[in-house]
Amino acid sequence: MAQERIILGIDPGTTIMGFGLIRVVNKKMEFMQLNELQLSKYDDHYTKLRRIFERTIELIETHHPDEIAIEAPFFGKNVQSMLKLGRAQGVAMAAGLSRDIPITEYEPKKIKMAITGNGNASKEQVAKMLQQLLGFKELPKNLDSTDGLAAAVCHFFNSGKTVVGKSYSGWDAFVKQNQERVKK
Repeated sequence: MAQERIILGIDPGTTIMGFGLIRVVNKKMEFMQLNELQLSKYDDHYTKLRRIFERTIELIETHHPDEIAIEAPFFGKNVQSMLKLGRAQGVAMAAGLSRDIPITEYEPKKIKMAITGNGNASKEQVAKMLQQLLGFKELPKNLDSTDGLAAAVCHFFNSGKTVVGKSYSGWDAFVKQNQERVKK
């Protein structure tokens, strides 16, 4: 009997949230979908967060992923941007955790390294390599969706390894692994 699982990859953002889905049958990846959620049309940050949550839930209910891989926010110079990105990531994680889906977080360099062999690869290099690996025809206009797909593929490549990003199987696991974030 073939073992099958679906991995949802998410590149969180407050302007564009990219996502991609792969199906793994036995040990072979199959491309399912990549797309993005356009958030620039919303002025209110809280509306953007609600849309991220709703779209993530919609993806979960439509495709029933077994696991979620999410890109961790990178440390930039602008603290406000970092905070907004962290909120976007947290909302997407909350959607997955609310459905008891295990989540693994990957640093951007680790994702790039897994896909291209170069942790400093450009978005274009990652997208082209994914296109070769998975055989989809056209590259999207915005590469946020291929970044989401890259998180899923990175997770596939790292499955079974003992050291991956932070992994949560539910709220209890999240709290246990993040004691420093819990207000007492």
